[in-house]
Amino acid sequence: MLKGHLDAVLLSVLEAGPAHGYAIIEAIRLRSDGTFDLPEGTIYPALHRLEGLGLLASKWETADSGRRRRIYSLTRLGVKTLRKRRDLWARFSSAIGSMLEGDA
Repeated sequence: MLKGHLDAVLLSVLEAGPAHGYAIIEAIRLRSDGTFDLPEGTIYPALHRLEGLGLLASKWETADSGRRRRIYSLTRLGVKTLRKRRDLWARFSSAIGSMLEGDA
């Protein structure tokens, strides 16, 4: 059911602030109460694609452990895109809700 909505989910998580890939995966898992426990093989290609589209920016950072990790953040275009996706989602979910209520 997440298919087609992963981009909006990633943008939404990064709205809270910059994060590295594992933190993004954990945020998705926690915010969905474990419903979406997505593998790295799903998340990292999507992050790279969103960066290529100009919706995210990234920079390398060295953690306290000495390990280098890539930190992703929303760009202005990413914020604007997230707003649009939220508007679309509100209309879509309202329409689906109307269809599934069973008034027939």
